[in-house]
Amino acid sequence: MRFLLRPGWIALTLVVVAFAFACYYLLAPWQFHRSDERDGVNAALSRGVATAPVPRADLVAPGTAPGEDVAWRQVSVTGTYRPGADVLVRLRVVEGHPASEVMTPLVTTTGETVLVDRGYVRTDSQGGLPPIPAPPPGVVTVVGHQRLDEGPPNRPMVVEDGQRQVYAADAGTIAAANGIPTSPGYVQLVAGQPGVLAAVPLPPPDPNPSYSYAWQWLIFGLMAVGAWIYFARLEYRRARGLEPRRRDDQDPRDAADGTYWDARPASTDTGSAADTDQELADRHGR
Repeated sequence: MRFLLRPGWIALTLVVVAFAFACYYLLAPWQFHRSDERDGVNAALSRGVATAPVPRADLVAPGTAPGEDVAWRQVSVTGTYRPGADVLVRLRVVEGHPASEVMTPLVTTTGETVLVDRGYVRTDSQGGLPPIPAPPPGVVTVVGHQRLDEGPPNRPMVVEDGQRQVYAADAGTIAAANGIPTSPGYVQLVAGQPGVLAAVPLPPPDPNPSYSYAWQWLIFGLMAVGAWIYFARLEYRRARGLEPRRRDDQDPRDAADGTYWDARPASTDTGSAADTDQELADRHGR
């Protein structure tokens, strides 16, 4: 087994160990974690569609962030829209087309300010916006899905076409843009509600290929270790003389039919051509 101490074998062994470690302790666990997350989102979507709306205050305490257990639940909120406080979330894609979502704060009858996603408007190829209808005045009751904040974006607010626009549906970011403090999270309206534009459709269930990807990484790691064992065993047998020589290791003077060609320099004897022919015939058994 001394061949394992050769530089080439040492390098190969380190590569195989590093790859197997990455497969079993980094890549496969990461995909299993993604699989669990996607299963959770799918379950939340199914639960949100199947359950009837309940008052938002029954699920989320005023001023607190909604938990993942209430994501996508249908909730109802009663209050008054804040006029002139729309903020657009730009660079969205709805049903394969560019769009912007319209976020408007709503002051509830209990005094809490909740952010409401009133739906989306299409943008043209240059990013231009159509006129955005104002929300209805007075007290309204709206129903929508409770959503979690996406987190603050890395890009600042911009003002285009007279509209304040941000890059993430995040209550804190939108509150900073319009100067109106709001509770964490937001409510995404369903179709037919007061103030809704074109309701943002629910995403389809995630097919979740992460679980199969995780098993693929486990198999890849096993294959790498198995290949190393195979080639190490093959090298060991060769070193012990237990493996036949490969064809390219044979003496080039050995012909395919097993005859032997003499590689000695040709004789300088000036004998007759007949003698030379007879010698060649005798040499090859003719």
